[in-house]
Amino acid sequence: MNFSEVFKLSSLLCKFSPDGKYLASCVQYRLVIRDANTLQVLQLYTCLDQIQHVAWSADSLFVLCAMYKRGLVQVWSLEQPEWHCRIDEGSAGLVASCWSPDGRHILNTTEFHLRITVWSLCTKSVSYIKYPKACQQGLSFTRDGRYLALAERRDCKDHVSVFVCSDWQLLRHFDTETQDLAGIEWAPNGCVLAVWDTCLQYKVLLYSLDGRLLSAYCAYEWSLGVKSVAWSPSSQFLAVGSYDGKVRTEQRTRDAEGQAQAGPHAHVLPQVVYKEAEKNPRLALGRLAFPPPRAAAGGASSTESKYEIASAPVSLQTLKPIADRANPKVGIGALAFSPDNYFLATRNDSAPNAVWIWDIQKLKLFVVLEQLSPVRSFQWDPQQPRLAICTGGSKVYLWSPAGCVSVQVPGEGDFQVLSLCWHFSGDSLALLSKDHFCLCFLETEERVGTAFGRPGDHT
Repeated sequence: MNFSEVFKLSSLLCKFSPDGKYLASCVQYRLVIRDANTLQVLQLYTCLDQIQHVAWSADSLFVLCAMYKRGLVQVWSLEQPEWHCRIDEGSAGLVASCWSPDGRHILNTTEFHLRITVWSLCTKSVSYIKYPKACQQGLSFTRDGRYLALAERRDCKDHVSVFVCSDWQLLRHFDTETQDLAGIEWAPNGCVLAVWDTCLQYKVLLYSLDGRLLSAYCAYEWSLGVKSVAWSPSSQFLAVGSYDGKVRTEQRTRDAEGQAQAGPHAHVLPQVVYKEAEKNPRLALGRLAFPPPRAAAGGASSTESKYEIASAPVSLQTLKPIADRANPKVGIGALAFSPDNYFLATRNDSAPNAVWIWDIQKLKLFVVLEQLSPVRSFQWDPQQPRLAICTGGSKVYLWSPAGCVSVQVPGEGDFQVLSLCWHFSGDSLALLSKDHFCLCFLETEERVGTAFGRPGDHT
């Protein structure tokens, strides 16, 4: 496993292009385009203000930079560096900006969600979509790029409109059986639209393309409901993470319990639980004769660590939620399916140090990884069942069915990994800190398996 040098970064804005050839990173008001393999700078663009959002077009030929504070969007071309586009929403303001699947239209959402403006880069035409709802996830494209589903709020009722992306004409419009719609998402095959209600009302609805209600699901009543939703790559399963600490599948015949507690729930834990442990733990008593070096002063994350198989009985660290505060730290806050549709990774916010990995084919718990620090982010390798995890420390963690490994990120100071993203080939991984980023190059697929139970080596 090899690491690149460290580069400057702002606001965790670093993304690989869809074709995998380029890497875009932002430093204040500058957009830097690098070769994804050599990291050589190919283009350097200067925006009018600090960049707050960056996005690639589907064909990797254009890059969008949004500056929400000024209501501006600037678009840059990789084929023609001298060409540029500037979109100013003026007094309407700007809260969100994204590409259409064809990579030639930009959808801007104005302040207070008054409307969505569709800008064409080819014809310079402008279209308007009224009544977009301000919700967690109110806009979803089908994977083939043909249709757009938009959550709307009209006359104090929730609706969904389906548009044809080729000409932005309305195809279907129907109301939903929700009190306060919180999000929508197309299945990967584009045949079913999932709609879920506010967390105060447990309700998950499945609609067809023509607006027919296919299924409605309510797990329980009179308690906080849906917290996270994810489709499997095959569209066969819809995983629903709930505030009661359970993950439920679309089939609804069996529940996979994700509540990480000892005692009554100890039977839920699998045969294998990996626990991160310091390789050189500090002395619990006494004082050091001299102060620790700067890199080691940031906490346990700056020391080398390894995974150990926990012996039974196993108990995991849990947090007691504060009942009188909003957004309690309970429930399944993160869900992600592996690309082969075999595993599902989850995080229960009441046990933030643990990542639960479920066998979807058998609908049972496969393995649990417990870290020394709360899990900040995890993401599957796009090509194989290999999971990357970061906890805000100076290490990155990799798991595969063959085993798991803890890898120390080299470099001066304490590089705190706050987020990560995979190259689509799975050969490299971008590690993002508050002010810097670096690339981790994985040499072979078997590297993780052979490093089972040992800290990762790097050169």
